[in-house]
Amino acid sequence: MTQHALQGRSEADVLWFRRRSVLQAGAAWVAAGGFGAALAQQRGNVVELRGEVLANGRALRPQDWVQTGDELVSGPGSHLVFVLGNAAFLLRPQSRLVVERGDTINAASVLRLLTGAVASVWNRGGARQIVTPTLTAGIRGTGVYTEVFAAEDSRTYFCNCYGEVALAAGFDRALSQAAYHQSFWAEPVPREGRRLRPAQAINHTDEELEFLAALAGQQTAWQRAGRKGVKDGQGYMEQRPADAHPAMRLR
Repeated sequence: MTQHALQGRSEADVLWFRRRSVLQAGAAWVAAGGFGAALAQQRGNVVELRGEVLANGRALRPQDWVQTGDELVSGPGSHLVFVLGNAAFLLRPQSRLVVERGDTINAASVLRLLTGAVASVWNRGGARQIVTPTLTAGIRGTGVYTEVFAAEDSRTYFCNCYGEVALAAGFDRALSQAAYHQSFWAEPVPREGRRLRPAQAINHTDEELEFLAALAGQQTAWQRAGRKGVKDGQGYMEQRPADAHPAMRLR
């Protein structure tokens, strides 16, 4: 397993995928034909549910269907893994997420993360965004991890684990193109003259992204390459100088 750094999260939050029941649920989802088969058979799109998660104020059940327009709230010690269209999502404990509708009821256009954290893997498609109180991220087919630190004035941590993402925080703009974990802070007020700043890779693992990618019918960039890079938040397979990070050369 890859090494991981934690900030305000527990080991249990990031090692959920190691439980046998989770591995079995993921394998069963893929073997059954993924989202298309679940939609045709109307058997629900929840892959893994642990603890209490509310959907529009009501307790979500393992056989339920998460739809666009839903507001999801997870309690302490709980998490939710679901697939919607060609994207897969993990909602961390103590999170609040609104899934806004895209071109169809089964395609998300916006993930609006108010508190907590969500990991997501997206295949290519129409315009999609992840929006927090301090960040807007335009998704172009990628795997990402997003966390809002409510105790720090909604400071947002964002990692483009692989793929391409257009980022905006206040007047700051950056294009993130990553092969292996390019991480940012989106600040509520500028620090050192910037709202977008480089960050280290924290609070998520390679294996989580690999699990979600499999549910969405893809592989991560490092799986396709057959090797992993330097997990320093810079986003590259090879070591790069600090000024190679896009937050250091804002547009």
